[in-house]
Amino acid sequence: MIERRRDTTPVCRAPADGPPSVLVLAGVPESASAARELVREFVRHHAPDASEDYVETVVLVTCEIVTNSIRYGTEPGDSLQLALATDDARTRVEVQDPVRRQPRPRPESQQRDRGRGLIILDALCSEWGVNDAPFGKTVWAEVKAS
Repeated sequence: MIERRRDTTPVCRAPADGPPSVLVLAGVPESASAARELVREFVRHHAPDASEDYVETVVLVTCEIVTNSIRYGTEPGDSLQLALATDDARTRVEVQDPVRRQPRPRPESQQRDRGRGLIILDALCSEWGVNDAPFGKTVWAEVKAS
């Protein structure tokens, strides 16, 4: 569920054991940093044998989805929700935002610093997609353990 907040402080609901699996973030660029921190902690806790390369791949995938959600899926005052699940075989990342507009690949360009997020998902994820949500959409991606 997406919560609307007036301030820009990320909100976290922590379970009793380990880092939270769900994080509600303000739709501001600084939230990408909070998402990266949570993912590192979450994967290291729930998949302690995962390689550092694997952890950083999941972090990069999460950061790309969260950044795209902030940039294209929120307006001032909106929030987004990051949900994580991991086991020995894979990590699933889901980011829900309040905008129904689906992500679209952009033509490659040497002049732009942006527009490579979906190319990164294609390269690093075993699969990814978009599902409609009651209020917006959820972009999800799975990274297989090596």
